[in-house]
Amino acid sequence: MKKLIYILVTCFIAMSFVAHAQQTTDAMYRKTLKEVLDEVQDKYHVKIKYTAAQVDGKWVNYAQWRFRPNVDTTLANILTPLDLKVNKEAPGRYKLKEYEYFRWAISDGWKELDRIAAQYHDRDTWEQRKAILKPELYKALELSPLPAKPASKPIITSKRTFDGYTVENIAIEILPGLYINGSLYKPLKIKGKIPVILSPDGHWEHQRYRADCQIRCASLARMGAMAYSYDLFAWGESLLQFKDEDHRRSLAQTIQALGAIRILDYVLSLKETDSERVGISGGSGGGSHTVLMTALDDRIKLSAPVVSVSSYFYGGCPCESGMPIHQCGNGTDNVELAAMAAPRPQLLISDGQDWTANMPEHDFPYLQKMYGYYGVADKVENVHLPNEGHDFGPSKRAALYAFVAKNFRLDLNKIKDGSGNFDDKKVTIQKEPAMYVFGDKGENLPANAIKGFDQLEKVFAQSIKK
Repeated sequence: MKKLIYILVTCFIAMSFVAHAQQTTDAMYRKTLKEVLDEVQDKYHVKIKYTAAQVDGKWVNYAQWRFRPNVDTTLANILTPLDLKVNKEAPGRYKLKEYEYFRWAISDGWKELDRIAAQYHDRDTWEQRKAILKPELYKALELSPLPAKPASKPIITSKRTFDGYTVENIAIEILPGLYINGSLYKPLKIKGKIPVILSPDGHWEHQRYRADCQIRCASLARMGAMAYSYDLFAWGESLLQFKDEDHRRSLAQTIQALGAIRILDYVLSLKETDSERVGISGGSGGGSHTVLMTALDDRIKLSAPVVSVSSYFYGGCPCESGMPIHQCGNGTDNVELAAMAAPRPQLLISDGQDWTANMPEHDFPYLQKMYGYYGVADKVENVHLPNEGHDFGPSKRAALYAFVAKNFRLDLNKIKDGSGNFDDKKVTIQKEPAMYVFGDKGENLPANAIKGFDQLEKVFAQSIKK
C-alpha cells in the first residue's frame, strides 16, 4: 500500500510540474528557437543557416510579439536576448552566430563616436576630457598605482650579428616570477642617440618569430633605429609559464600593458636611446595595444597602429578589451583613445577586408579634427589599402618605414636596392629557437618563475595590494 501511495504522489507531482511548465509556456507565449527561425524563413522568404547545437534547448519568450515588418529588426528582437546574432552572407541569406559584444553595426559605431565627440569642441575641452580618461584607464586596468618593479636585471642572450644589424633576446621580470620575452634589434653601428620602436606582436600564427615580423624589425634597425619585438601574454615563450587559453582572460590586457611599461623603462635606460624618439607600432591585437599604450604613456612620441583601429570594433580578444577600459569617461572607443596621441605623430594603416575598411569615411576625419585642435592636422596620417586584407604585408611595412623615417629623421635609402625598392633580401630569417631566451626546451627558465594562471592572480593581487 505504501508503495502504491508513493507512486501516486510521485505521478501527481510530475503531472503538476508538467502542467505548471505548460502554463508558464502558454503565459509567456514561448516557442523553441528552431520553431521561430523556421517561421522567420517562411514569413520573409529568407534562408538562415544554423546547427542543431546552436538552437537546441533555447526558447523565445513572447515569440509572436517579436516579429516586425522588417526581417533584420525581427531577427534582432529574437536573437539579442539569447546572446545570438546573424551575419548577412548574401541577399536573403543569413548565418547564426554567437553575439559579439565587441563588434557593432557600422552606423552604430559612428553614432557612438559622434556622441563621444560632442563632449568637446576645442583644445581646452579636449584636454579636460583626456584628464578624465587617462587616470580612469589606469584604474580600469588595475594599474593605479603601478605594482613595484622587481629589482632583477634583464636576462640577455648572446648577440647575433647580421648584415647591418644585430639581435639579442631579452626577458624582463615585470612582476615577481613573471617574465615578458622579446628580441631587441639594433643597428650594427651606433653613433650617438638613436630612436627605438616597440613592436608588439599581433594575433597571427608563429608570433614574433614570423618572417614578416623579423623583416620589419631588422629593416628598422638597418635604417638606424632599435626595434623591440615582444610576445603577447600567454603566447610565444610565455607558454613556458602559462597555457594558451590563459591569453583569453581579462587580466591578459593588464599584463600586456604592464609589460610594455617595463620594456619602456628598460629601453630608456640604455645610453644609446633618444628619449624624444620613442615609437610603437603593432598590427591587429598589437595595434589595439599600440593605441592603449600611447594613450597611457607620454614617453611614447610616435605611434602606428596597423589594421586595428575602428569605431565599430573594440577588439575581440580579452587582451584588447577584457578590462573595462571602454567604460571609462562614461564610454569611450578605440578611435577616441587613438586621439589621445595628439599632437604626437600617428599613422593609421587600414585595409578593405576587415573592420578598418571604412576608416577614411568617418573615423579618420574625426582624428584629423582632433589633431587640428593643436594646429597639426598633418601629424596624423591614414594609409588606406582597399584591395588588401588583414596582415602586416610589404605595402604596410613600407608605409611604416616612410613614416618613421620622416618623423625620426632616418635614412630610407639604407633599406632600398639600386632600383629604389625596399630590399628584404638582406634580412636573415632566423629559426624560432634562435629567438628564445630560456633555451630550446625552457631549461633556462628562472627558478622563481610563476607556473600557471592561478599563481599569477595571487602574485598580481599581492603586488597591487596597498
